[in-house]
Amino acid sequence: MNSKQLRIPEVLVFEPKVFGDDRGFFFESFNQRRFEELVGERISFVQDNHSRSQRGVLRGLHYQIQHPQGKLVRVAHGEIFDVAVDIRKSSPTFGMWVGDILSDANRKQLWVPAGFAHGFLVLSESADVLYKTTDFYYQEYDRGIKWDDPTLAIEWPKVDEVLLSDKDSRAPQFTEAEVFA
Repeated sequence: MNSKQLRIPEVLVFEPKVFGDDRGFFFESFNQRRFEELVGERISFVQDNHSRSQRGVLRGLHYQIQHPQGKLVRVAHGEIFDVAVDIRKSSPTFGMWVGDILSDANRKQLWVPAGFAHGFLVLSESADVLYKTTDFYYQEYDRGIKWDDPTLAIEWPKVDEVLLSDKDSRAPQFTEAEVFA
């Protein structure tokens, strides 16, 4: 597994080594020891999540204000544009975002550390998104930021229609959101 730093150094893209032939392919999707070597710290995952969404669904930007979750995100089927936004006030990259295309074809994974808001937009007909989290989900600490916030100016790929949950459509702007100190 190789890693690549994005514009925000703590957010990493992982690319597995894929072994394929006319029968199909094999790759190691996760190795704790190698992951920790590349991230540079001890990380424990406590929960795996799986979502399926149709084209145009935008989930995010989500985070937990207490019990923040690091997330290791990959796509088992389809294609998404995956985004991480630094919401740590003390960080030199506060308010910056990074994004990358994750798909079943490129098999990339995005490491979104705790202290970041996370979201994705489905670009294919449908997508199955799998992600590991470093803490459990707590509904009472669940927060969000408006996906199209002008301060963040995320460059989402164009789709015919963006489909949001009620919760995501009511999310506050970045300047009004609860963030980390």
